[in-house]
Amino acid sequence: MFSSVAFRQLKKSPISVLKQTKNFASTMEGFETLSVTIPKPFVYQVELNRPKRLNTMNRAMWFEIGKCFDDLATRDDCRSIILTGSGKLFSAGIDLQDMIELGGQLAEQEDIARKCKILEQMIKNYQDYISALERCPKPVIAAVHNACIGGAVDLIVAADIRMCSSDAWFQVKEAEIGMAADVGTLQRLPRVIGNQSLVNELCLTSRKMEPIEAKDCGLVSKVFDSRDSLVAGALELAENIASKSPVAVQLTKRTLVHARNNNTQDGLDFIRYWNMTMLQSEDFINAAMAQATKSPPPTFAKL
Repeated sequence: MFSSVAFRQLKKSPISVLKQTKNFASTMEGFETLSVTIPKPFVYQVELNRPKRLNTMNRAMWFEIGKCFDDLATRDDCRSIILTGSGKLFSAGIDLQDMIELGGQLAEQEDIARKCKILEQMIKNYQDYISALERCPKPVIAAVHNACIGGAVDLIVAADIRMCSSDAWFQVKEAEIGMAADVGTLQRLPRVIGNQSLVNELCLTSRKMEPIEAKDCGLVSKVFDSRDSLVAGALELAENIASKSPVAVQLTKRTLVHARNNNTQDGLDFIRYWNMTMLQSEDFINAAMAQATKSPPPTFAKL
């Protein structure tokens, strides 16, 4: 039977929910390099917002990506997230001006150990900021239009679902600028596309990957005709996910992420220990009852 909490949620109209989530969104303002909006109830849109700089990833953007997704991880008005880029392309990757400034900072140190400490901490921070997408229990849908280069590839492979427009292209750029990718691409891309030979080719040559190839190899799941149709498609998918039980969705994501880094038995143990609690949730009872009685899907309480 429906619980009292579920009945209270059913009384709320989509408009009242949207007004409530907009109030929550006001506390997400203040980012310099990101735009955060709520285009649908329970759906957040995080947009890279340095269009005049081709959405290149400077220190502020790296930090704000980490902070934004860590914040969204705990917001009960957020159930799914789409990640987009403003302007004419998704992102041209790392801001090389930052690298020039880093060179000046390193030049102030004469000892190699002290230079290494600066670099190690910077790389660790950037790794943690990107991993915030993976840590976030809310599904993240990356919607890529035009160029997605270098650090932007690190970013999207940490997302759960990737889509692109027909003008998109992808490039693991690091080898071409004299470095190895160090914030996630070399670790996540092999798992994303499952073809080690192709990963090696892309990462060792820095060649571009076009959208047809990206879909064929599994980097993206859908290709759209334009940026507008891409964002519309991503929003439709995010809204679909947001309509499901947040208990079910968030535990499903946690389990999928855990399974990527552990063997099958560890994964089975993981979900068993979680579900011995979560199967007692009202979400499971209400959703199962709706299916059994062919009733409309229930409205789920915030989580």
